[in-house]
Amino acid sequence: MSKMLRWTAEQLAALQARQPKPAPAKKADPMARFHALGRLPKDQMNKTERAYSILLDEEKRQGLVLDWKFHPMRVRLADNTFYEVDFLVLPADTRLEIHETKGGFVTAHGQMKIKLCAEVLPYFRMVKATKLPMKKGGGWVREVF
Repeated sequence: MSKMLRWTAEQLAALQARQPKPAPAKKADPMARFHALGRLPKDQMNKTERAYSILLDEEKRQGLVLDWKFHPMRVRLADNTFYEVDFLVLPADTRLEIHETKGGFVTAHGQMKIKLCAEVLPYFRMVKATKLPMKKGGGWVREVF
């Protein structure tokens, strides 16, 4: 005879009654589809950043941009709060710019960090570059802070 545990229906019902009830299902977060599925390794561009780097390279060929760097520094905004610069750009007018790339949707938290960085580093021009979807014509919209 095997050493299996044999329960009656009453014993099983009693055990299940003692088990904690599962928490009610939370409402699905409508913003979850905009969140990244995982972190990329350090200094590796996502698709939006790669598309923006191609634009910066084209502007460099045209002489509008002298040079640019990807993830060159982290800015301390407050205790345990940092902002990693997407692109540090040196345009033809030689005034350094920090460019932040966004893929069409910006959370309030992300927008706050950009504005806070603009306040912490007022000697840099802050530019938020938002990628437009193809149904809106594609391209980029740049907003200066």
